[in-house]
Amino acid sequence: MKAPPRSILVVVTRRIGDVLLATPVMRSLRRAWPEAAIDALVFAGTEGVLSGNPDLRRTLTVAERPRAGEHLALAARLWRRYDLAISLVPSDRPTVYAWLAGRSSVGLVVDAAKHRWKQWLLDRWVGYDNANTHTVNLYLRTLPGLGVNPLRQVVAAWSTSDATRAGEMLRAADVVGEFAVLHPSPKFAYKMWTVEGWRAIARWLAAQGLRVLLTGGPDAAERAYVAEIARELPAAIDLAGRLTLAQTASVLAQARLFIGPDTAVTHLAAAIGAPVVALFGPTDPVKWGPWPANHTTARNPWRRHGAQRHGNVFIVQAAALCVPCMHEGCARNTDSGSDCLQQLSPARVIDAAAAMLQYHALPQTENNQHVR
Repeated sequence: MKAPPRSILVVVTRRIGDVLLATPVMRSLRRAWPEAAIDALVFAGTEGVLSGNPDLRRTLTVAERPRAGEHLALAARLWRRYDLAISLVPSDRPTVYAWLAGRSSVGLVVDAAKHRWKQWLLDRWVGYDNANTHTVNLYLRTLPGLGVNPLRQVVAAWSTSDATRAGEMLRAADVVGEFAVLHPSPKFAYKMWTVEGWRAIARWLAAQGLRVLLTGGPDAAERAYVAEIARELPAAIDLAGRLTLAQTASVLAQARLFIGPDTAVTHLAAAIGAPVVALFGPTDPVKWGPWPANHTTARNPWRRHGAQRHGNVFIVQAAALCVPCMHEGCARNTDSGSDCLQQLSPARVIDAAAAMLQYHALPQTENNQHVR
């Protein structure tokens, strides 16, 4: 860069968790170039995790499977609009988006012959490591070549109105005193624990004097799954489908404990600084473990195998020789179950929860809370 960019586009067209883990890049750019206008391009339906993010001017969206006309309209909208565009996804479309949008472009690219055209398309490319680098550190690799100091802060954000609305829901449900949040349903079945397991941990938490809140997304199947768990827990509060991601973040900031599977909300809770118990089966913690709120060094916080704790996050890994297999369930599709998680005992999760109840949540600072 011959001069500080006045406008920057960050392309991260993947799932919600990927978008959240890209926020350290946005934070680093904002600190390096405070006068720059920074936008993000994400898939429609994932933008909620950036709601209220103080480092962004706006968030642009594109359909995950856009029609040809939509592609052309987006290309015209992006064409050389930004001084700098950064692609954090090594696949074809995000790389082309960055090339279209930026007068200068940078991106992650797989270093292999069939991806060479993407290396040629970009002004600067960085090798993509899908095995041994945490996603936060991987995304941040795009910055040093630009002269930007990487800051390892996953940014959770919500507005004052989000906090007000969430507070109204809690008061309406007569939630008084300390509470724990359980987020039972991931987006995909292969990351699911068992209904009985969730009920067991909820009953144990209630016996510790904590009110139990159940959260979940608006999808009908997800709401039905949470409702099935809540059916046997008359004192639990079912908030599935009733909170936006930003409102959920404001609730998590008050939680005494959060327990969830490998899902975006678990990453959100970790970023906020809540005490977190994360249930991992097929997923590799090295690459996808929730980034602890107080971890600011380049060292990867997680090992590949075993139960482990770092800062405000305790990963309970299912015990099986094949774990983590890094496949989408035992039948190799997102709708299949994972035997390792089905066999995970409530006792192991309760032990981790007991340990994390001794952890005092981080004070809310600029690193882990952003309200505007």
